[in-house]
Amino acid sequence: MLKYLLLAVFFPVLAIALTKKLGEDYAWVNRKIIHFSSVPAILMFREGLVSGIELAGAVMVFAIVQLITHIMKKELSWYQIRDNYGEVFYCIMFSAMAVFMDVNYASAIMLVIAISDGITGVLRFYYFKKNGFNVKLRKHWIGSVGYILSALIIAFVMLPDLNVVMKFAWSGILMLAEYQKVIDDNVAVPVVAVLIKPLFML
Repeated sequence: MLKYLLLAVFFPVLAIALTKKLGEDYAWVNRKIIHFSSVPAILMFREGLVSGIELAGAVMVFAIVQLITHIMKKELSWYQIRDNYGEVFYCIMFSAMAVFMDVNYASAIMLVIAISDGITGVLRFYYFKKNGFNVKLRKHWIGSVGYILSALIIAFVMLPDLNVVMKFAWSGILMLAEYQKVIDDNVAVPVVAVLIKPLFML
């Protein structure tokens, strides 16, 4: 178990180290690369190679360290953005799902917030950069298309008991939860996924 836990932690640490080379101008892309780096941990969790408690404990260390850098105003500027606590929320919600939800459904949500959110962020970044717009905190439908398509693939793989219509509905609802601008999507998507579970997992 320990070797798999260390391996699960290794990929995000490596991603944080490597994205430093891209620099602050690519902070939004760097954040999404770090999202992607949590996929091995999710798969190990799903396969029972690491327990929910172990994974949650490790991820909460990331949450605490990143929160401290925000509080001290010493953000790791190549991926942390001042007054944007998204990466902290990501870790907290990730940990909560690992502990309190059944493994299969938790894994599906984790993959959505890691992969789908990552894809939508990268697509939006390059769309706005190409068109000369400020990329910070902007939403666009092109990212939402990437989000729903990737979430749909995850639904087909991770939630095989859902029929096709339910898979589309589940993915679409999570896409809307990500697109709204009232609540940080790292919080909104997992919360909405939990709230709609009784409608889909009968």
